[in-house]
This record gives sequence, structure tokens and C-alpha cells, in this order.
Amino acid sequence: MPSIPVVPAKAPFSDAIEALARAGCVVVTGVTDEAQRRSLKSELQPWIDAADVGRSLNEKYAEDGGPSDFYPGHTKRITALVARSRTFCDFVTHPLMLAVCDALLKPNCHAYQVHATAGLVVGPGATVQVLHREEDPFNFFKLPRPNMIVASMWAISDFTELNGGTHLVPGSHRWPAERVARDDEVVAAEMPAGSVLLWMGGTLHGAGANRSESDWRYGVFLSYSLGWLRQEENQYLDVPKEALRTLPPQVRDLAGFKMHMALGYSDTRVKQPG
Repeated sequence: MPSIPVVPAKAPFSDAIEALARAGCVVVTGVTDEAQRRSLKSELQPWIDAADVGRSLNEKYAEDGGPSDFYPGHTKRITALVARSRTFCDFVTHPLMLAVCDALLKPNCHAYQVHATAGLVVGPGATVQVLHREEDPFNFFKLPRPNMIVASMWAISDFTELNGGTHLVPGSHRWPAERVARDDEVVAAEMPAGSVLLWMGGTLHGAGANRSESDWRYGVFLSYSLGWLRQEENQYLDVPKEALRTLPPQVRDLAGFKMHMALGYSDTRVKQPG
């Protein structure tokens, strides 16, 4: 039976990197403490409270040409986490994440960038999400593709098979296009709060169904991509100028507000001359 490798946070980063490169996914336990998780939840709570549970998102996404089971209902979703949570910015620059990206993305780019962010609170009744790959929008590259994206899910609460722990297919980041996952190859990521699940952009994955009676599973999503790719989340709209000025320089650069060689120049003047 396939399994998701598990590595403690105190282990050398190379252990997580090796497991991620080999299996396409890895859980690292003990990365955040209770105080950090409490701070993040406090900063995001106003937007979580205002979020719709997403019952109609599937219909809208299907109308736009996406699969009808990509956005399960009974789930609160928010984005723009770089602008909304200073604690989340610490996740963006966490040494583990930077070491992973240095090892697995940096060989294919001058610098990597934040690809997408999201807060996901999955409630009872949420159905299983269709398996997909983070790199699917770049389908002009044939499978298996070069390393383009590294994704992560930070467990703010416990993740279990019952409450919808993320489904992954270990090893699928090396599969050809015609290879289809069997049911016995899909594994639910179970991890305690404070853990981080990482997976490669080519790894098949999707949110699990929450079959619990009252357990809302809380996680924050963070992915990185090669600096010459278009980001999935438009950081230049999601991070307003007033918020951008308050971000640490490293976070600004990682969010994409820095040129990648000749890409991404801008004119910062806002007034007309004369």
C-alpha cells in the first residue's frame, strides 16, 4: 500500500526534501506551535466569518469550463493571505519552505515566487474533491513535467481521514498522462495540528470528504512556482499598495514584487508629468 512519508520538524531539511522528491509528498510534524496557530486564526477570523460556505461554487466553476466537483460545498474559502495575516507571512518565509524550494525549484529558475494562498475551513458534509495537479494549467508541458510548483497545506487543526484530510497519490508526480490512479493508490493525509503537508506540482491530490458530525477541518494553503510562470493568484491585485508598504522585503520579493531577470518591470510613478 502506498503511504505518505512523515518527518519531524527537528530532522534535517534534507530528509523532507528527499522524501518529497521521491514520493511526491511528505508530512512534516511540529512546524508551528499553538501560539502561532492562534495568532493566524485571530488575524483571518473576520474574513472566515464573512465567507460563504461555497454551495454554489461548483456550479459557477462548471459553467466556466471547470470540473463540476472541484469546489465542494460546506467549505469556507478565503485568499489574499499575504495581505491579511502577518503570521502567514512568517509561513511564507519559513526556513523549511525556502530550503525545499531552493532544492526543487531553484534549478529551473532564477528565483521562485508565491503561486497561490488560501484559507480552507472544511465542514461536515463536504464531498470529495476531484483529483488534480497544481501544474495542470501549464498543460503545454507533457507529463511528467519538470519541477514547476511546490505546494503545502498547514494544519491549523488536526487532519484525519474522517474530517477530510487531503487525498494524495504518492508517486504520481512521475506518471505519464495515460496513467490513472486506482482507489487503492489514494491516501488521506492524517496529521496533527502544527504539521505541514507538502506535495509536488505534479502529484495528484484533492480535498477529502468530511464525513464527521461536527469537526471543521482548518488548513491554510501555500504554493510556490518558478519565477517565470504566471502566478495562480494575482498577488498584484490581492496585495494593495498600502499593505505592500508594510510587508517585510523578503515577503514582497517572494510575492512577486521583484523582477525575474527581464520579467516584471513597472513604472511606479502615479502622477502625470507636468
